[in-house]
Amino acid sequence: MSPIRLAANVVHRSFGAETVLLNLDTGQYHGLRGTGGRMLEALSETGDLELAARQVAAEFDHPLDEVRSDMAELCQALEARSLVVVEDEA
Repeated sequence: MSPIRLAANVVHRSFGAETVLLNLDTGQYHGLRGTGGRMLEALSETGDLELAARQVAAEFDHPLDEVRSDMAELCQALEARSLVVVEDEA
């Protein structure tokens, strides 16, 4: 899997049940609720979708395949909004 990181122009902060991402270039806010916010935190901590999915699946006692699929969808959506960068593996 390719390494994943927040885009350089993006900051995030958790507020209770919601995680807010701010694109500093556009001024647009994006909110993630519940497990979406936890998925983002795990991705930020590990930089790796597989490791993050394993961590979240264990925390929520949820099937790894489902978490991995949900996390891949989240990454695609965040990448489409220029919030994360999926780096090419060398």
